[in-house]
Amino acid sequence: MTSTLRQAESYRLPGDHRWVVVDVETSGLRAASHRVLSIAALVLREDGTVEQQFSTLLNPGCDPGPVHIHNLTPDRLAGAPRFEDIADEFAELLSGRTMVAHNASFDYGFLDAEFQRVGPGAPVDQRLCTLALARRLELDVPNHRLETLAEYWKIEQFNAHDAYDDARVLVDIFGRSATLAESLQLPLPVVGCNDRRVTVYPQQIKRMPSSFANPGRLDLAHGLVQGMKVVISGSTRTPRIALAARLTEAGFDVMNGVSRQTSVVVCENPASQSGKVRKAGANGIPVISEQQLDELLARALPGVLKTDSAPIVVSLVPEIVVPVQSLDGPAPVVRSPIAAASPDPNRKAKAWNGRRVLILGGSHLDGVIMRSRLVQLGARPSLNLTTAVTDVLMLDGGQSDKRMARVTERGLPQIAESDVNEALVSGVVPEHMKLESRLSAPILIRGEAIDLPAARSAWSVNVAWRAENVGGEFDVDVVAFLLDATDKVDSDQDFIFYNNLADEDGAVELSVDGDSEQSIRTDLDALPAECRRVVIAAAVDDEKTFGDLGAVTVSIDGPAGTFATFVLDLGTVERTMVLTEIYRRGDAWRLRAVGQGYDHDLGAMAVGYGVEVDED
Repeated sequence: MTSTLRQAESYRLPGDHRWVVVDVETSGLRAASHRVLSIAALVLREDGTVEQQFSTLLNPGCDPGPVHIHNLTPDRLAGAPRFEDIADEFAELLSGRTMVAHNASFDYGFLDAEFQRVGPGAPVDQRLCTLALARRLELDVPNHRLETLAEYWKIEQFNAHDAYDDARVLVDIFGRSATLAESLQLPLPVVGCNDRRVTVYPQQIKRMPSSFANPGRLDLAHGLVQGMKVVISGSTRTPRIALAARLTEAGFDVMNGVSRQTSVVVCENPASQSGKVRKAGANGIPVISEQQLDELLARALPGVLKTDSAPIVVSLVPEIVVPVQSLDGPAPVVRSPIAAASPDPNRKAKAWNGRRVLILGGSHLDGVIMRSRLVQLGARPSLNLTTAVTDVLMLDGGQSDKRMARVTERGLPQIAESDVNEALVSGVVPEHMKLESRLSAPILIRGEAIDLPAARSAWSVNVAWRAENVGGEFDVDVVAFLLDATDKVDSDQDFIFYNNLADEDGAVELSVDGDSEQSIRTDLDALPAECRRVVIAAAVDDEKTFGDLGAVTVSIDGPAGTFATFVLDLGTVERTMVLTEIYRRGDAWRLRAVGQGYDHDLGAMAVGYGVEVDED
């Protein structure tokens, strides 16, 4: 399973890491309930050539899942070793190295779950995500799939979704991307794996939503009704997984956490006062023993099948007023109702549409003002020197920026504040801005909303900040809240953060992709009917503020690429900020750029949305 491999092309990788490129194929998407089916790992020398390789199929002892994708049938896996058989050898290869993977939080999560099943967890302290690296570089690609990046870098791919071939391709993608990042003086997005470690084992009950509508709380006089939401707490006479399967088969919705929608909690020892029992008591939810459950199941009543019609929801978001800056006299205002499906058509023509402008020099306030004016022209402000930058706006002190040498080497046009101001009046592109602009997604301003196409349900809200603002100085957390009609979470599991990476339905998931890149991935079709709004926010820890952090970019990506984007840079003393929200309006979903900051911490924000937070 291990040997050496020669590679034609070499690169100069940063020597402060020992790199290993990893790819896994899995039986599903959830590390807590699915298994690894195959692994490939390629250890790299400093010149990017492969020093050692490891590759094997694994027998997971369960259904291999989407065979049509990975072609790993039960027959192919039957004679393969189990993970525990190769764990020691694989751990020795990973130990002390930085793991490189595409969508690295996914691969690491699965490996960590497998290692925790046999021991202390994955022996990986740091990881790098090549997807996050591609986003940081702003490569000219429609999306950041592995096959798209392979095509961009002209790397031949022989067998997609084969762990070994994907890892081989990724070696080249990583080498070329790291070399380009060095030429742009962009740090690599390496993140620690052990900070705020999330335990994904032991396995939670895999939820299978009931086909019946929830009839509400259990009334002991009337008995159980199909569709009731049941939570199991503490030890049980029947193995928990078996008991959950029995309830699911009988038409009940078995949940892992107590919420206001919970019908009943099953606890063999109600006096134990577990967290679930205490929460049930506080909310008036009945708690019954397993023996009572058996008796009630014997005379359970039929439920009402769910209908396919989507509920009609009236948005509670009020009309907003969006200021439009003017160079002459008082700034006019454009009244922009949230119902608008696209940015206001009455704004000035987007003469600079598709341009990416990097600002060098100037104060924080100068940057805020100029970024606002660039957006009015249709340009997208860039926080880093990337491959997408078409022009550089020079403000006071910009010539002393350490990136100036790279700007000169790349021949990027340098523009002045006067060029921006004159373009706002004339609506033209100055002659010295020679580079061609690129196609660009709509750039929203603070407060604007845009319809999400009904044909797509999977979206990724990618949040990033300047790559230099990372490490020990800034600790930024991107979070999400699934809110009902009362603007509260239904249960604590509807608060998505570093210790709860996904909600119970797997509809909303946090991914820490890099040291200045984090994502909230959503499947709108999987959201429960009671969820009216998904609020995505960020918090800066350790008494730092958004004024210290600087501008934050938010992009909304679908399968075809970036759908919309915006920059939020008005932060001063705020420690938390609502970045964006996805909400129901009638039978459609909409997204709004928010940018509302608060001077309280993440705990206070969570409490405001109905999350129960420990006092310490």
